[in-house]
Amino acid sequence: MAPLYFALALGYGSVRRWKLFTPDQCGAINRLVIYFAFPFFGFDLAARSGSFAASYRVLAADVACKALVVLALAGWAAACRWSRKSAGGRCSYSWCITGFSLAALNNALLMGIPLLDAMYGEWAQDIAVQMAMMQIVVWFPLLLVVFEARQAWLEMPPPLPAVASAEAAADGALEEYGCAVPETQESGADESGGGRKTRGWSFWAPLLRTVALKLAYNPNVYASLLGVAWSSIANRWHLELPSIVEGSVTIMSKTGIGLGMFSMGLFIALQEKFIMCGAGLTALSLVLRFVAGPAAAAAAAAVLGLRGDLLRFAIVQAALPQSVATFNFAREYDLHADLLSTAIIVGTLASLPVLIAYYLVLGLIR
Repeated sequence: MAPLYFALALGYGSVRRWKLFTPDQCGAINRLVIYFAFPFFGFDLAARSGSFAASYRVLAADVACKALVVLALAGWAAACRWSRKSAGGRCSYSWCITGFSLAALNNALLMGIPLLDAMYGEWAQDIAVQMAMMQIVVWFPLLLVVFEARQAWLEMPPPLPAVASAEAAADGALEEYGCAVPETQESGADESGGGRKTRGWSFWAPLLRTVALKLAYNPNVYASLLGVAWSSIANRWHLELPSIVEGSVTIMSKTGIGLGMFSMGLFIALQEKFIMCGAGLTALSLVLRFVAGPAAAAAAAAVLGLRGDLLRFAIVQAALPQSVATFNFAREYDLHADLLSTAIIVGTLASLPVLIAYYLVLGLIR
């Protein structure tokens, strides 16, 4: 835990105390993390992980858990949309993206592996590595697809003449908790469909083409897939990367999490307050991280027949602190980065007693 906050403190002090970076330079550092450090990190992890001894039942439970989170968020968005039509309420599908990040994406590598190894033994460490690889190979690329689709949607000109004052996409009720929503990310057209009544191919084709082109230039989408492909080939024919290639990948891979936290420190230093969200949104992020996520994991694991230590493992790993990468992606796409940074700072501090409590309580259940 201490190394995370050390990197964050260095980033914070670099701007707030030593004035080493301008806001534009801070943004460039975050792009360095996203387009260089994270892809090498994903490739390195996938390439080093064997693919023939996977715990498929546990991984299937993780997929079911994510599906439950998506269904719950979709139900919330649909209910908000119905409420909006009947009572004038407002909601934004952007909050579904942030909600998924908060409830479903954790920091399994840095925090999860040592804790789960100490709690349940070496087998838990092996499964934690597999789940971390699953997150990098599957869930982060899918998250990027949604981010790019949202960005393209906002940038597409409406097919009908724009209304003089476009509807704000952010949930007004959430703003009252004290977390400001940047105008640049929520202006334009309502993401639930307001202002875009045409649904013909002439509208969707340019949007899909824009998303596909942006994803093609994003190394995070295919770096981990290349790692999986190499891992499969290397395991099948007992090959090894040339030492110069392995060393080059490793030296970049090791910068991933550290630079991610450093970039978060830079972002926080540019704000007026260290904790940017009010108590309401902070509490919401903790509930999603430490209550909703484990509850979904418990339901999915029970349905798929996991029992004993496997069930306990599934619940505890779902309560691990927030993934650092979710902040960097949120900042790059200008979507609730303040909330994600607060969730990581506060959630990581709160995670240790929460995880110990889960471990003790679950140990009493037979």
